[in-house]
Amino acid sequence: MVSTVPKVSVVIKRLLLGQPFRSDKLNHTLLPKRIALPVFASDAMSSVAYAPQEIFLVLSIAGVSALTFTPWVALAVAVVMVVVVASYRQNVHAYPSGGGDYEIANVNLGPNAGLTVGSALLVDYVLTVAVSIASAAENIGSAFPLVHEHKVWFSVAAIAVLTAVNLRGIKESGAVLAIPTYAFIVGVGAMLIWGFVEIVILDRDVSAETSGFGLKAEDSHLAGIAFVFLIARAFSSGCAALTGVEAISNGVPAFRKPKSRNAAATLMMLGAFSITLLLGIVVLAQEIGAKYVMDPANDLIGAPENYHQKSMIAQLSLAVFGDGSPAFYFVAAATALILVLAANTAFNGFPLLASVLAQDRYLPRQMHTRGDRLAFSNGILFLAIAAIIFVISFGAEVTVLIQLYIVGVFVSFTLSQTGMVRHWTRLLRTETDPQARKRMIQSRIVNTVGLVMTATVLVVVLITKFTAGAWIAIVLMVAVFVLMKLIHSHYASVQEELDRDDESAVLPSRTHSIVLVSGLNLATRRAVRYARATRPDMLEAITVNVDDRSTRTLVSKWEASEIEVPLKVIASPYREITRPVLDYVRRVRRESPRDVVTVFIPEYVVGHWWEQILHNQSALRLKSRLLFEPGVMVTSVPWQLNSSDRLKDRDLNVYGPGDTRRGMGGTERR
Repeated sequence: MVSTVPKVSVVIKRLLLGQPFRSDKLNHTLLPKRIALPVFASDAMSSVAYAPQEIFLVLSIAGVSALTFTPWVALAVAVVMVVVVASYRQNVHAYPSGGGDYEIANVNLGPNAGLTVGSALLVDYVLTVAVSIASAAENIGSAFPLVHEHKVWFSVAAIAVLTAVNLRGIKESGAVLAIPTYAFIVGVGAMLIWGFVEIVILDRDVSAETSGFGLKAEDSHLAGIAFVFLIARAFSSGCAALTGVEAISNGVPAFRKPKSRNAAATLMMLGAFSITLLLGIVVLAQEIGAKYVMDPANDLIGAPENYHQKSMIAQLSLAVFGDGSPAFYFVAAATALILVLAANTAFNGFPLLASVLAQDRYLPRQMHTRGDRLAFSNGILFLAIAAIIFVISFGAEVTVLIQLYIVGVFVSFTLSQTGMVRHWTRLLRTETDPQARKRMIQSRIVNTVGLVMTATVLVVVLITKFTAGAWIAIVLMVAVFVLMKLIHSHYASVQEELDRDDESAVLPSRTHSIVLVSGLNLATRRAVRYARATRPDMLEAITVNVDDRSTRTLVSKWEASEIEVPLKVIASPYREITRPVLDYVRRVRRESPRDVVTVFIPEYVVGHWWEQILHNQSALRLKSRLLFEPGVMVTSVPWQLNSSDRLKDRDLNVYGPGDTRRGMGGTERR
């Protein structure tokens, strides 16, 4: 019976990922602005669901009176976002190739600065996936206890689903993301509008369920430096709303033409939506008296026993729409979905950045190539695996993971703005046109303000989050930096070695061909005929004597056959095969150093994976050793066994390199 396992696996792959795209269909994957917004902005949009909550959480430490500062902290975050968005609009116009912050820092500040940005963003993208998915598991788990009990496996499953969606290609993943992203914007926007209408115009009493609770402050008399530190910590937590902005500058090549203009327009839409929703949520939350604390049982005064604290978005939606209303469930569902899908920003930003780094030989070259759906499949898979490791290692705990977050993105913000200031300064030295100079000076002012803002935020984040876990992210960035340096050094040394003008340019004086023989059969005869067809200066067959009786029988048959090539028997007192052949080949090389030795090895092509275990093992060991011998060429001479017929008509397009020898592919027939 013919096995259908390979066919079934191909069918499953195509059902999950779709049919492969030709390289000339790359334009099919380019994104219009309406799809690019959810693809690259889902992270920034989703942070609106928890950034205000984090501000309230930190300020609650000082008691109810400290909550009066929430609008001012949110306003400070909004100002930083305006400046960052304006700065990145300059970035995408100046550097539209997709290198983003890495390219800007690399070109203007040098390779080390570029690698610092690259390592920071790679780590931050992984943490984006881990934090977003863990946050989604926490939010959904508050409504469904089963998810909370198994939040690690829920997170792993969610990452796996996102991976499959992105492997289909970014246009397809964008279509999937568009609905929940826009649903979140519409749902939260409608909640804010209706909430303010009820309070301002209809003069209704709208109160959060936590409005009547008091706060048990850790220290209600914070003053001076301690209070400033608390405000700074709340500000740094709120700055999580800025994560994801840099993804657009890395993803410019994924936009439709004009790429940079469309990317800049998408940045403006992202900033407008994020700032509006962020400020709206904070102001409405303060108006209705919403509170959010770390430990509801101890920190909320007046809360009933076993009180279940809802997220800030849920509290607002419940107060505005009422418990059990369709609008309440709509907002809850949209929030949960966008938190899951927020990780998709990283699934688009990470592979693009990894591709650029691989092109510059800082990452393995496989990261630069596209898969059969024209997505950077290797980068997507690597990101998924790394995020799963984080989720499992930290138990999908948002409180722990969030401390590692946003450090990397503000490192990249600061270095890219520094690079842009130097970029405009360099251009101004040679530009003589007054209008062009005016535009460049304006752009430099924008990027200078961005540099000051982001550098300040970076210092605040490092001070307030370092001991809480940010040091782990910094250690990881350093490790990735060093690893990329080592990879680049390896590629550079290999290139230098291959570029040498050495003896390889000199033709060998003679060719000495050796056919390995284990028995006189059709495979051996084909190997001998092929070796003779290469017209070597010297041709011989060798066999290793591991059994005297079998060797005598082989020699007898060989001498009685029509084969004119002499057969030489190599002694093997310890019944080894590999070592005697290696010694013989080395002896030939020592006797004639300028000769090229070609070893022909008969090899069976099989149709089942288990047959590979039964055949070719000695051949594989020999090849793996002979490949390290200088001046020695290794040639496999295939012989197709009958079992391989079942694979001969397979389409080669569905298999990868090396699959034929492993019994997974065949030769396409015309």
